[in-house]
Amino acid sequence: MRIAFFGSSLVSCYWNGAATYYRGLIRALASLGHEVTFYEPDAFDRQRHRDMEDPEWARVVVYSSQTYSELDSCLDEASDCDVIVKASGVGVFDEYLEARVPQPGRHKATIFWDVDAPATLDRVLEDACDSFRNAIPRFSAILTYGGGQRVIDTYLGLGAKICVPVYNAVDPSTHFPVDPDPAYRADLAFLGNRLPDREARVEEFFLRAASLCNTKRFLLGGSGWSGKAFPENVRYIGHVSTTAHNSFNCSSLAVLNINRLSMAAYGFSPPTRVFEAAAAGACLITDGWEGIDSFLKPGTEVLVANNGSEVASLVCNLDREEALAIGSAARERILREHTYAHRARQVNVLLNRIAAQEPAVVEVTA
Repeated sequence: MRIAFFGSSLVSCYWNGAATYYRGLIRALASLGHEVTFYEPDAFDRQRHRDMEDPEWARVVVYSSQTYSELDSCLDEASDCDVIVKASGVGVFDEYLEARVPQPGRHKATIFWDVDAPATLDRVLEDACDSFRNAIPRFSAILTYGGGQRVIDTYLGLGAKICVPVYNAVDPSTHFPVDPDPAYRADLAFLGNRLPDREARVEEFFLRAASLCNTKRFLLGGSGWSGKAFPENVRYIGHVSTTAHNSFNCSSLAVLNINRLSMAAYGFSPPTRVFEAAAAGACLITDGWEGIDSFLKPGTEVLVANNGSEVASLVCNLDREEALAIGSAARERILREHTYAHRARQVNVLLNRIAAQEPAVVEVTA
């Protein structure tokens, strides 16, 4: 099929946590024979902070974020495709796209792909006048990258024809073990941008843990943390390009995952970095959230903490032999069950059913 995909950015991960999700899925869909054009706005300095060239497996079209004219041209071009996807959080002209994409007769299939379903649904449920509420029933399907049954039920209650989670995963060709890099050496490393519904959890799970475990070295990567006060054993390194993610994940004793508040509340929303760290063989410590055992087994494939005190205890008592064993087990599980090849096959079945106008079986599969 020919697929038009409107998203935040395929070529830049700068203030764009969904980049590797898009890359993994679209590359895997291309391997199944689909032709994908990714339309992205020239916004938020992302084009100046590219971390990849235009790939061979997708065509990239960049449009102006200043006026509608270039976007309208992209929509006209996309009208010839079999499927058009509008992702959440494009960051520019979102309401306009949500109104234009699912217009009757424009496309054979239209999909809203929600890469932050808990936040989207919380917003819509709190505001009965939210423009996206009326658009939901007009899409052929809603796909999400997490949320489990609660997200499915909520979207169906808002009129969605179909809602299917397509969870984050990993591309083994881009995320794998590498030699440690002294620049990222630490006892616990965390990578995440500073966002309003994540900051308090970073303070609890990372910064408080660092203050309780002051003999250990803590490393913080991500955009937006400049100017924040840290304990003396925390080193901040700023934005980390995707080209350095393997080194970041392989150079510390353990890597920390902290879900944003909305994702933790809904559960079943593992971020991309859970899978990327595991694929690199890192020993992963995650904050606790419902559904983690659907992806990794607590205690043997991942360590789970419910607060900063528990993170500190895990770090202070973790030895390298145990960390290596957990990382190895996690990598084996991820490669067996959670690659983008697995996810693309799931999406391929769904696309064929939508194109044939057959009812899609809604399954919550990890």
